[in-house]
Amino acid sequence: MSLINRNAFFIFLGGAAISLVIFLGLTWDTHRQFGALTHADKLSEQVVSGKHVWESKNCNECHTILGFGIYYAPDLTRVYKRIGPDSIKAAVKTPETTFATSFRKMPNLKVTDQEANDLTAFLEWVSNIDNHDWPPQDNAEAMSASERRLTGAGLSRGAAAFKENCMQCHSIGGTGGGSGPALDTVGNKYNAAIIAGLIKDPGSVNAGSRMPALSYVSDDDRQAIGEFLAKQGGGQS
Repeated sequence: MSLINRNAFFIFLGGAAISLVIFLGLTWDTHRQFGALTHADKLSEQVVSGKHVWESKNCNECHTILGFGIYYAPDLTRVYKRIGPDSIKAAVKTPETTFATSFRKMPNLKVTDQEANDLTAFLEWVSNIDNHDWPPQDNAEAMSASERRLTGAGLSRGAAAFKENCMQCHSIGGTGGGSGPALDTVGNKYNAAIIAGLIKDPGSVNAGSRMPALSYVSDDDRQAIGEFLAKQGGGQS
């Protein structure tokens, strides 16, 4: 073996050995942190029961979670923070109503009240796993993909966020859902700050409201929606 070939061989072996040591070290460090990253101390019996519901109802046949599953329906890794517990329970118990206007259809899996509570607890636990802000579309500071498309099409962030988060129930100009009141003149009644507060906690503005709290909507999006709706009907932001 020539001197050049021998040197190249030793460089290869040295590089491979260093890479292996780094890989093993990072693997060990990740496993060492599993308990803290997953909040294992909060892995209650209800969370475990919720995992069993997830498996028994074959939720992975349509949804992904932590990167595993089928991509027909939305990823649910951060669904608890995205839509909140009340919306999760409504979706799994009465999907024919919740998704009546959606192009995706979810079957009614005959989920009991206890199963819905357990599944929600499991999804809450999953949503708090520190997986380095994955999936990125659920980053609270980022606009969703559809919001980016809508703003790119000329809509303001407030209009795009309204369409993304509110139009399933509410309408403007006859476009949108009908389960909530039309918002064509909401600006005559509320200013932007009140509307933003109502989105986060409807009961703080209207004690008799049946609207679920949309705590998953980011502060920036709530403010943008408030400013957009405050101008409806001639109101001022």
